[in-house]
Amino acid sequence: MMVHRLHVPPLPLPRITPKGTFDAWSWCASDVLEWRAPASLDKAHDVDGQNPSDLVFVCRDDEGSRFLPRELARLHARGYGLEGEWALAPWAIDDATDLFHEKRIAPNDVLWLAAPSLRALVWGLHDWAHFHNHGPFDEPAHTELACDLLALEWLRQNQATIGVTGAEVAKVGRDLAALSASRFSEERKTPPVADLDALFAGPYPA
Repeated sequence: MMVHRLHVPPLPLPRITPKGTFDAWSWCASDVLEWRAPASLDKAHDVDGQNPSDLVFVCRDDEGSRFLPRELARLHARGYGLEGEWALAPWAIDDATDLFHEKRIAPNDVLWLAAPSLRALVWGLHDWAHFHNHGPFDEPAHTELACDLLALEWLRQNQATIGVTGAEVAKVGRDLAALSASRFSEERKTPPVADLDALFAGPYPA
């Protein structure tokens, strides 16, 4: 098992994000994300709207994570040699986002990420963005778009550490653009730019 410390710095709110989408962008300055992965990262699947079953945020200790909804980590993270350790319950990403903000607890003090696939890692980075940028979630498509853009930028910045090619990062960007388009369509709202593919292919819109 490989242990990596991914560089995930705070970035400005994307300029395309409407006012009020977030009530506390960068309320806690993100810095690093501890990611544990097998020597060979599974890159076989597209990044889609399904929550990856192999994405698990594992608690560093029992006492410091009791405020979170938890389940036994070994039920979700296989191949990590986990026994009695706890993990954030897979259904509790939104709960954790609110609780970290409410209690002013830095996520990196409490959790590390188990993600043996590229799809799980991308979603883990997306959730990490949520944990550090609180919003009322009244505009889901806009909220998710901002977190997707931040996750993609973190993926780019850690490309060498993760072991992904430029073509693989570009593919993730196209997947995220398609997912974002579907969200706006489902909400019957117009995306903030006419070409989402170009948005995700370009630099972070600071």
